[in-house]
Amino acid sequence: MRIEVVTLFPEFVTDALKIGVVGRAIERGRVQLGTITPREFAKDVHHTVDDRPYGGGPGMVLKIEPTRTAIRTVKQRLPSGSRSIYLAADGAPLTQAKVAELARLPGLMLLAGRYEGVDERLLQAEIDERISIGDYVLSGGELPALVLIDAVARLLPGVLGDDESAQQDSFTTGLLDWPHYTRPESFEGMQVPAVLLSGNHAVIQRWRTKQALGSTWQRRPDLLAKLQLSVEQRKLLDEYIAELHAAGDSNAAR
Repeated sequence: MRIEVVTLFPEFVTDALKIGVVGRAIERGRVQLGTITPREFAKDVHHTVDDRPYGGGPGMVLKIEPTRTAIRTVKQRLPSGSRSIYLAADGAPLTQAKVAELARLPGLMLLAGRYEGVDERLLQAEIDERISIGDYVLSGGELPALVLIDAVARLLPGVLGDDESAQQDSFTTGLLDWPHYTRPESFEGMQVPAVLLSGNHAVIQRWRTKQALGSTWQRRPDLLAKLQLSVEQRKLLDEYIAELHAAGDSNAAR
């Protein structure tokens, strides 16, 4: 996949993506990353890319001309079928389903806004969709762009050490992930669940599914409400809830 980021701070993006999973993906050519700044296309001596908003009010707005030129420049580098995205607080929430959809595309153009935002006419002319990473406001779109790149890149073939890892992530099936454990077997009186030491893969998978259902029920009931649970899943969730209540009664008795 090729990803181009239009930003006033290219080093913000490139420096952050030098490490970790995405950094290795870029080194191996799984992800091709480019950045460009609208300042390159500003006409005046000060390289001005913002101006006061019509109608008054605080803050500044990114100008159309230099930002559009930057966008159109990087679009020429992208393969056919790529999508243009504006990272903004008023965008649609980023979900794992959306990430999976974007990971199937050949390329992405990500516009990272700054100040009060971008001239609306530019967005109407050049942007396919707007995406938000949460109901809060950041200083700019660079961090959301990084979040999106990381989430998408890890779904690309060959990026993770084991492609199956991405299929077991939280939200991939609509549920949160199950708990994970590693050595040592005992730590300050806390034990690894015996089922994970049994070697019985069918029993282990049943336990993991139960834990994923239970964690989602406890922490994200809104996700669970969207799912049509199978008879087996409902049975496992009922078991989890019963075990939780039993453990609570046992602790109360102490």
